[in-house]
Amino acid sequence: MSCHESHSLYRVFCQVVRFHYYRTYTLLEKIGVYPGQHPLLFSLDKKGGQSQKELAARLHIKPATMTVMLNRLEKSEMIKRCPDDDDRRVSRVYLTEKGRKASCEVKKTLKTIDEECFGNFTAEERALLRKFLMRMRDNLLSVIDQ
Repeated sequence: MSCHESHSLYRVFCQVVRFHYYRTYTLLEKIGVYPGQHPLLFSLDKKGGQSQKELAARLHIKPATMTVMLNRLEKSEMIKRCPDDDDRRVSRVYLTEKGRKASCEVKKTLKTIDEECFGNFTAEERALLRKFLMRMRDNLLSVIDQ
């Protein structure tokens, strides 16, 4: 089967990824969160007071990218940075009340998207799909690390 055929696995997978991204972007935009920011919000919601360096390492993001993300979230008043009590060179990052509310709304939104994607799947189909996707992820990770 040619990869250019409309029913090829590659093409269908790319379509699913694109449609999922579009739907996620559309819904997150309504609450003022951009794609890629929600893992940061969740991490801070779980454990406030992390440094920029800790957040970048935890989320596997380059420090420069983390700086841009934090600046954008700070500008939108979802986070605040406070100097570390012991090392003034380090800033600790915390969610504001607006950030906590946004994190909660994002969780609800992602649950909605999950239901839209998988609502008509049986529990067995969901488990099987998860198994296949994890295998795909592992396959790609094995060649990326080479």
